[in-house]
Amino acid sequence: MSETHASARQDRPAVLSISSHVVRGTVGNRAVVLALESLGFPVWAVPTVTLPWHPGHGPATRIVPPAEDFAALVADLGRAPWLGEIGAVVTGYFGAPEQVEPVARLIEAIRRINPKLVYLLDPVLGDGGRLYQPEATLVAIRDRLLPLADIVTPNRFELEFLTGLEFSDNSHLIEAASALGPPTVVVTSAFPLLKGGTGNLLVDGYQAALAEHRQIANAPNGLGDLTSAVFLARILSGMTGEKALQTTTAAVYEILARTTKRGANELTLETDTDSLKHPMAMVQMRRLGLPNGNRRA
Repeated sequence: MSETHASARQDRPAVLSISSHVVRGTVGNRAVVLALESLGFPVWAVPTVTLPWHPGHGPATRIVPPAEDFAALVADLGRAPWLGEIGAVVTGYFGAPEQVEPVARLIEAIRRINPKLVYLLDPVLGDGGRLYQPEATLVAIRDRLLPLADIVTPNRFELEFLTGLEFSDNSHLIEAASALGPPTVVVTSAFPLLKGGTGNLLVDGYQAALAEHRQIANAPNGLGDLTSAVFLARILSGMTGEKALQTTTAAVYEILARTTKRGANELTLETDTDSLKHPMAMVQMRRLGLPNGNRRA
């Protein structure tokens, strides 16, 4: 590897993204890969399931790789001579609970080579109070992947599934996020303080912050995938958690607003890469109190 190429890899580490793949649309790995590559990060992409489109558009055939084949492919990656290129891992939707253990072992293998590895867990389990993954997948993610994660990005309903609790305000979300385990938690679809708003709540070390914007009805799918990818890119670029929250929320909101204005039913990431890099949308930032003033207490 040339000195210049090695330096480039050091500045922009590769990200391993493990999630669903759709033929049409911008959800799962389609959203994550496009966002990360647009922001300058090389991506290794592993599909956990292949679909023609998001099932929300109508019946969609699921192609899930046989468990043994998936495990063998992931084991191959764990032996790859280029494993040191990977500086971050992001996991999203799993096609079967049997996929979780091989992925956990791969993350552990990468971390042995690169102790500074950043692992972002997006626990794609459910929404609106409905669990759309089997209980076995929830348990595997909670028990095997959550302890490995540096960053976790649940929506508030997924946080309920992971903790077995119900929440009625942001103080409950902050308390649950503080006790969840990973040092950085971003709760999407947090309780809004602005009328007609929605936002993302960050609990990070000794701080909690809420980034809000107005809610847009009938939003297309993929916002959680996009939020995770952009937030990870911001953190890898050296931003503080609060600044990463602000610019991530602004970028995703701006892309959502532009997509909706076009009347598209999928996020128009390919048209709005400038919004990923330099969002102009304004978001309301608030700092909130932590339980006992200290999440480590």
